Amino acid sequence: MNKMTWTMIRDLLAQEIADGTLEPGDRLPTEPELVARFGAGRHSVRRAVEALAKEGKLSVEQGRGTFVEEAPSLIYSIGKRTRLRRNLLPQGYDVSSVLLGADRVVAPPPVCKALGLSDGAEVVESRRKTIANGIPIAFGSNFHDAQRFPDIVERRDVLGSMTETYKSYGIDDYVRAETSMHARQARAEEAKQLKQHPDMPVIVVRAVDRQLDGQPLASSQVIWSSARVRFTMSMEDDD
Repeated sequence: MNKMTWTMIRDLLAQEIADGTLEPGDRLPTEPELVARFGAGRHSVRRAVEALAKEGKLSVEQGRGTFVEEAPSLIYSIGKRTRLRRNLLPQGYDVSSVLLGADRVVAPPPVCKALGLSDGAEVVESRRKTIANGIPIAFGSNFHDAQRFPDIVERRDVLGSMTETYKSYGIDDYVRAETSMHARQARAEEAKQLKQHPDMPVIVVRAVDRQLDGQPLASSQVIWSSARVRFTMSMEDDD
């Protein structure tokens, strides 16, 4: 009897994930156990597992093993009023944000253009990671005019959301003015922050928010795990 090829092993494991035989969070059998089960060589088993990890179906954790990934059921709607918690809380996700760092820096040219600032102007850059149900889904940078919002990071940490933070500055409402997105290969630090396979793509979302009078408010670039989120675009006024 011929040994099973790595593609056959990949397809069988993928089918077991799809039909619920292997559920999200389940630990995959060890490599020797898979070799014995499929009557295949170690190389074939490793290649099959690697392929499924690249597809986002498995997560390999050093020292712990290989686990079935959560299905990409998280839906993030981008519209006129795009808000993180408004997007995720109704879906039953426990959402948190971790501050990775913050600095007052000279604004890069694209940020100057987005915020209508002169060359050399300073901005407050805050870097945060977003976690849903304990799983990292995104991380990136937000930029604000340092003259208008010198203590925005401190206020955000106290008030818990950008909506409430803006209200503390007298800004009761704001809208999404621009959104662009593209997919690309994850960089090493991005894969590490998102705890995903380095060959799994990420989605880069760049955005500009404005006040209702058109005044620029914030510029951002956020890196999303492509296997954990599905974007929808809405033209409706979600006031």
